[in-house]
Amino acid sequence: METNLNINFAGIELKNPVLTASGTFGYGYELADLIPLSELGGIVTKTITLEPRGGNSQPRIAEVESGILNTIGLQNIGVKAFIEEPLERLNKIGVPIIVSIAGAKTSEYIELAEILSRQDGVSAIELNLSCPNLKKKIICHDLCLVSEIVSGVKNVSKVPVIAKLSPLVTDIVEIALTAQNSGADGVTLANTYPAMAIDVEMFKPKLSTFKGGVSGSCIKPISVRCVYDAYQSIRVPIIGCGGIVTGEDAVEFILAGATVVSVGSSSLISPKNLMKIVYGIKNILERKNINSLKDIIGIVSKNL
Repeated sequence: METNLNINFAGIELKNPVLTASGTFGYGYELADLIPLSELGGIVTKTITLEPRGGNSQPRIAEVESGILNTIGLQNIGVKAFIEEPLERLNKIGVPIIVSIAGAKTSEYIELAEILSRQDGVSAIELNLSCPNLKKKIICHDLCLVSEIVSGVKNVSKVPVIAKLSPLVTDIVEIALTAQNSGADGVTLANTYPAMAIDVEMFKPKLSTFKGGVSGSCIKPISVRCVYDAYQSIRVPIIGCGGIVTGEDAVEFILAGATVVSVGSSSLISPKNLMKIVYGIKNILERKNINSLKDIIGIVSKNL
């Protein structure tokens, strides 16, 4: 029997478990000449806001050991322009489209979700509740605010709602349960980690905002732990992310409890890594004589 990578995530049928991660793949269609986008499991867009955002000042990306430090600041063209062009182009790819959104207050999240969930081709909404490079408190640090946003969006959304959570919390299980109990259909674990790097020749921070979010291989073990901890307590499916470079990395997240994975920094470095990860997952399952991806989700917890 041929190995089956098909998977259902929150009611969305995916041909494989590999998604792009928000913020590292543009709007999702720009790299169509480099990789076969139709062979991905799905695309998560960069975060969209009600009005256009110019983002933070340069420099806003710095390379660090085994990772990337960024402070992009949610640069985007705003929801109106997104619907007029990027979304129309995304609809032609033929894979599920998950739109990441963010707002300065609860009402903005709700308005965005109400607008976008009614558009053709939008399969789900991902709530960016955890961006570490804005000049404000990370939403995930306030459980009441998380509950307010998730429940408010869920009340108006016509598509599944996914909460993208920060790892910088005392208890990842508590915040994941809060999102679930407020109506989230899934959670993404986890966003980048607040971090800082200093140029010892210039005697100043490498980023314009001093601090930003670090991603890449260096954060993978911490992110796998977040997935593992949450999986044992929540019922909704998990998108695992953070430092996925190979098929082995992706399978590690799935064994810990992720239903699917999203790939960020390694797709920014080389978009072709996305397809290598898909093939890598399949090769591992074939080598282990496992016919279905579903058979290994959370198997580490199940074997306790």
